[in-house]
Amino acid sequence: HRAMTGQQRADISIGSEVNIVLKKDQRSGLLTHGFVKDILTKSAFHSHGIKVRLEDGQVGRVKEIITE
Repeated sequence: HRAMTGQQRADISIGSEVNIVLKKDQRSGLLTHGFVKDILTKSAFHSHGIKVRLEDGQVGRVKEIITE
């Protein structure tokens, strides 16, 4: 598995397996694992990570994209 940072919107698609940081976890840096349901950031790049909604409804910024 190679992990990509989640700063490029083009690297993320619906159903992508990702680790995100929730708003409440930004200080601790705790990662939440899940699968992308919606991509919320409209711009092609975001320095803190593209904001997504996971299939379980949690929203955060992508820190790692898990690829085969």
